[in-house]
Amino acid sequence: MGSVFLPHLHTGWHVDQAIVTETERLVIVRFGNDSNKDCMIMDELLYSIAEKIKNFATIYLVDIQEVPDFNEMYELVDPMTIMFFYQNKHMMCDFGTGNNNKLNFVIDDDQELIDIIETIFRGARKNKGLVVSPYDYNYKRVD
Repeated sequence: MGSVFLPHLHTGWHVDQAIVTETERLVIVRFGNDSNKDCMIMDELLYSIAEKIKNFATIYLVDIQEVPDFNEMYELVDPMTIMFFYQNKHMMCDFGTGNNNKLNFVIDDDQELIDIIETIFRGARKNKGLVVSPYDYNYKRVD
């Protein structure tokens, strides 16, 4: 039930405002559908780490059926996609999967996700647009 407790953004304007107005912390946006199994798993994980990362990151959920504004722009074709933004800039991360724009697979360990978020935040603070994940996911099957 992580999706119940995390803030939802219901319009494209709200998504834009969340990304544009946050100047100090990393903005994490989970695009997907609350009823999707992968989204439910990631929402639980995001909710479980939200308190631990609140000083350097904030989390939002966006239902891509309710807010289709970004589906084409961000190529949101996967059932669950997590994207990272810092000071209105899209942050990319090399997970070893070939897709550096977004995280589109389920991570099942909270410390692993915290480490990834910290790495992206540290890179963002150093004005890097692309950071390398502390974990290599090229061996994992990505649907």
